[in-house]
Amino acid sequence: MKIKKLSETEILFKADKVLRDALGKVPFIDIISSERGKPLGKFKVDLFVNLIIDGNKKQSLIVEVKYNGQPRMARDAVNQLFRYREVCPESYLIFMADYISPQAAEICRSDGVGYIDVVGNVFLSIGHIYIEQTGKPNPFSRKRDIVSLVSQRSSRVTRVLLNNPWRFWKTQELADEAKVSLGQISNVNKFLLDRDWVTKGKGFLLTQPWLLLDEFAKAYTYRKNEVWNYYSSMSISEIETTIADICGTKGIENAMTGFSGAARLAPVVHHNHTMCYVNNIEDVVLAMNLKEVESGANVTLLAPYDEGVYYNTQVVEGIKIVSPIQIFLDVRGFKGGGEEVADTILRDVIKPKWATVEK
Repeated sequence: MKIKKLSETEILFKADKVLRDALGKVPFIDIISSERGKPLGKFKVDLFVNLIIDGNKKQSLIVEVKYNGQPRMARDAVNQLFRYREVCPESYLIFMADYISPQAAEICRSDGVGYIDVVGNVFLSIGHIYIEQTGKPNPFSRKRDIVSLVSQRSSRVTRVLLNNPWRFWKTQELADEAKVSLGQISNVNKFLLDRDWVTKGKGFLLTQPWLLLDEFAKAYTYRKNEVWNYYSSMSISEIETTIADICGTKGIENAMTGFSGAARLAPVVHHNHTMCYVNNIEDVVLAMNLKEVESGANVTLLAPYDEGVYYNTQVVEGIKIVSPIQIFLDVRGFKGGGEEVADTILRDVIKPKWATVEK
C-alpha cells in the first residue's frame, strides 16, 4: 500500500524515533540526549544526538533531514553536513529522508556519510559499529511524478532528450524542438535534476539516458494510444506496404512501430503482426477492407495519443518507422516476446548509438 509522501517537517518529527529504533538494537550504545533544531555556531542543525558507546566513549551525531532522498537532495545534504563538521569535527554525519534511493545511498557511502530513512533503510558506520539494512522498497507514491513524465506534453520533452543524449539544450531551444511551453520544460528539468540525470552548463544536458528510459518505460504503455485490432488475409509484408501506399497517397501521417518497426532495425527480429501509428484509421480500414476482431488479429492500428510518437521517424526500405526509442517503448508491453525484442533494440540499436554520441 502506498503512503502519502511526507513533508520535511513530518520527516523531522519522525527522525528522532527512527534513529532511536536503529541505534536501540545495539546493546552497547546509550542515547544520552537528542535535540531538534540545535544551534551549532552560525548553523541550526535538524537533529543533534549525543551517545555513549561501550559505557565511556562519547559520540555525537548530526542529522540533516530532507523531504526526499533523490541524488540532488543527497548531495545538498552531504555538502551541508560537511559545513557542520567544520564546527563539530568529531561528529558522525547522517542524511535522513522519507525514502533514500540507491543512487543517493551511494553518494552518502562514497562521502563517508551515514543515512537512514523512514522506511527502514539504514547505513551507519561509527567506529567499530556497523549497521546496515537495505532493500526496503519505496512505499511513498511517486506515481504523480512518473505520470507527469509521460503525460502528453512532458513525454515530448522526454522523447527529444532520449533521442539526443549528451547534447546541451537551451530552455527555449528544447521547448521549440519539443513544441511545448517553457513551463513544461521546467517541470521535466526539475524531475531530472532531482535525480542527477542532467547537468547544467551552456544549457542542460541529459547524462544518464538509460535511467530516464527505464523510468519512462515503466510508466508508459502503447495502450495510452487508441488501439484497434484487425485481421487481413494479406501477408505481413503486403499489409505494411499497402498501409504505407494508402497513407502516402492520401497524405495521412503514419509510422510503423512494435515488431514491424523492430524488424527493420534488427534483422534477428521476425514478426507476423503489423503495428502502425495512423492518424486517420478509418480511411485505411476502408481502403484495405480490414476486419475488426477481438482475437486472432494480425494488424494493430494506433491512433496516437500525442504527435510526439512521430518524433525522429525514419524511412527504412520505403517504410516509415518511429524512432528506436518509441519502438522500444511500444514493443516492450506487447505480449508474445515483446520484452525480448525490446531488449534486442535497446542492446543492438539504442545503446550503441548513445555510446557513439557520448564519444
